[in-house]
Amino acid sequence: MLSNKMLAGLNDQITKEFYSAYLYMSMAAYFEREALPGLAKWMRVQSQEESCHALIFFNYVCEQNAVVKLGALQAPPSEFKSPADIFEKALAHERFITASINGLVDIALKERDHATKQFLEWFVKEQVEEEASADTLLTQIKRVADGNALFVLDKDAGTRVFVLPVPLTGKI
Repeated sequence: MLSNKMLAGLNDQITKEFYSAYLYMSMAAYFEREALPGLAKWMRVQSQEESCHALIFFNYVCEQNAVVKLGALQAPPSEFKSPADIFEKALAHERFITASINGLVDIALKERDHATKQFLEWFVKEQVEEEASADTLLTQIKRVADGNALFVLDKDAGTRVFVLPVPLTGKI
């Protein structure tokens, strides 16, 4: 059984994950406007992953026979200065999400909620990959100053494919 504090945190995380999906779609739209379809695809895949993360939290709350309370989503920014600006914002956002998940782990530990702590371990590992991925693209974008190199990076980013997260296998 989830404590009220744990449930509130999980419900808040659902909203944060759906906002993440919304944010990355806005970033994809920027790349579409800038004729960078590979980076747009990369962001669309990122958005799909974030929606799945929200569903994983949603399913967990439901499995705990607790009440899911979906929060309102704020509109994400729609204007960005550059591809580097986007990935700086994406990295900062992933660090924010990491801190949020770490906060949930802290609550689970304090409340001796072993099931939720175990559930959250997948997200702890996932956030390492999320931050590294955004950081790598940010570093690469900063290194490529000319349009030709950005074109090559855009093509490479476009090869990313969506993979259903293991915790959702057979659940959607």
